[in-house]
Amino acid sequence: MTVPTHDTEGADPRPLHARIAADLREEIMNGDLAVGGNLPSTAQLKTRFDASNATIQKALQLLKAEGLAVGRAGAAVTVRKNRQRAVHPERSLTPAPAGAAYPWLAEMAEGRPAARSTLLSVAEVPVTGDVSAALRLPEGRSAVCRRQLISIDGEPAELVNSYYPVDIARGTALAEPRRISGGTPALLPELGHPFRRSVDRVSARIATQEQYAALRLPGDLPVLRTLRTVYGDGDRPIEVTVMVKAGHLYELCYEFTPGT
Repeated sequence: MTVPTHDTEGADPRPLHARIAADLREEIMNGDLAVGGNLPSTAQLKTRFDASNATIQKALQLLKAEGLAVGRAGAAVTVRKNRQRAVHPERSLTPAPAGAAYPWLAEMAEGRPAARSTLLSVAEVPVTGDVSAALRLPEGRSAVCRRQLISIDGEPAELVNSYYPVDIARGTALAEPRRISGGTPALLPELGHPFRRSVDRVSARIATQEQYAALRLPGDLPVLRTLRTVYGDGDRPIEVTVMVKAGHLYELCYEFTPGT
């Protein structure tokens, strides 16, 4: 499909190279351009988009900066392997066996050993907005927050902020700056707070300054933000987690069984 270069009512106002990158990005992400395969040649793209060589190169450079494509000048540009990952959110609620990696971390690593979780901080912090609402706490009331950065192959993949009511977390491993054996899906039931249900709210947003820097985002691409509330007995919120990942590199896969 040729992208129009003239201004018309309702036309995409972005520069042509950004529009070209957007179309190619979509084809990479939905599988029209296969992982490990070549992108169309510069000549093909020039014809398709009625664009100059310089404009095509700028578009390809955007995709390379985003980690979706690889290649060098004078060589074919290919779709980079192991970039877009399908994540199954329900697996992050599964406890890890003794000595094993967290199931959700192993899934993000796609079987490779180079995935890790770095604990950035553990502190009592005031909560506001949708986090305080999810915890059913007044604005400004404190909760214990555990902040983590997930990395794969040395590249930042996801920011995770998990919040716990003070009366649940204080004096437990939740409030200590160390890794929790088996993760919170194992610890919270031990503390008398079994998981009964979980609700995810997913939205696409433009990254904050903190998210942009921590995830090393290449431009104004959206992030996927998941606000997860885990409920215990009596439908009490026992954990609220905000997970932020690069929107162009991940998709969330939810599986539902009719009638359940």
